[in-house]
Amino acid sequence: MTPEDLRAAVAAGILTEAQAASLQALANDRAGKRASLPQEDEPFEFFRGFSEIFISIGLVILLVGATALLTVIGGFAMLTLVPLATAGIAWWWAGYFTLKRRMTLPSMVLATAYGTGIAIFVFTVLAQTDLDQRMIAILGSSASALGMVAWYRHFRLPFAAFLTGGAVLAAIYSVTASASSLYALAGAGSGYSALFDLTESPAFATATLLFGIGAFLTGMWFDTRDPHRLGRHAATAFWCHLLAAPALVNTVAVTLLNGGGMGFLAIALVLITLLALVIDRRSFLTAAIVYIALVIGWVMGGDGGTSWIFVLLVLGGFITAIGTWWVQLRARVMDLLPNFPGKSRLPPYGSTE
Repeated sequence: MTPEDLRAAVAAGILTEAQAASLQALANDRAGKRASLPQEDEPFEFFRGFSEIFISIGLVILLVGATALLTVIGGFAMLTLVPLATAGIAWWWAGYFTLKRRMTLPSMVLATAYGTGIAIFVFTVLAQTDLDQRMIAILGSSASALGMVAWYRHFRLPFAAFLTGGAVLAAIYSVTASASSLYALAGAGSGYSALFDLTESPAFATATLLFGIGAFLTGMWFDTRDPHRLGRHAATAFWCHLLAAPALVNTVAVTLLNGGGMGFLAIALVLITLLALVIDRRSFLTAAIVYIALVIGWVMGGDGGTSWIFVLLVLGGFITAIGTWWVQLRARVMDLLPNFPGKSRLPPYGSTE
């Protein structure tokens, strides 16, 4: 049976999603694992057709309209509860679009509306208390993260992991940095290049680095539960790696550029590439390289001259080469590496030649 047949069986109610994933895993194992999987791609699904884009636009308009209607009916006294009501509406509609229709993009829209509604409600309520700004930020971000965890547990939406991570990062930043310290750093002329430097801003930069490590380990936990990239665990890992790569590169790239220049950054890029090959995540490497380019641009501040053009050429050629021979390079790297704990739980590897 083809993957399309399995999806049709799930849509018709003949198989559950778990049964379809188990059947596909068994078929892949019998066919020799990697031989039956796409050789040149990392599975990812943002939407399944233009109908999902169409419905998502409608949901955005509906949510805005429902929020406006609640505000008009309830008046100013009801204003605090409007975001919570919007979050409740998003949860209600997700029961159909996420659990029944299995639509990807509409589910992401509803999850975002839910998380935003929870955050605005909690921040609005806490702002009316005597708590200071730091505590309000910590409690508000933490409440939003807990709300997204509840969303993930109920709807099993991989994108909810990305929103959860964003809320967790906001809570961590609220603990490690204050608005006054950030303003002072910016006013000193250091700007971005100092904000994520371990030597100049250790608390903020270390928090970013630790969050990146945590997001990466969480992504690996999901990845090792689904090495064949068939179900929601692999999709959840995708979003975790998208969070991890910029957070890790943010601190490492800025610190290396400020302390040792481009040479150390090039070494870090090679190590990141090897790590991405081992875990078979093009998304991790793509996010890291794009972020490295942005960091270089920010640090140079537009004064890099022709060196910036050289950086673009090198990074572009590097990405093209790695993407073209990804499968062969990964097979070579995995063959050279000795056996280590968890190696057998990584995606299977082999050359297509």
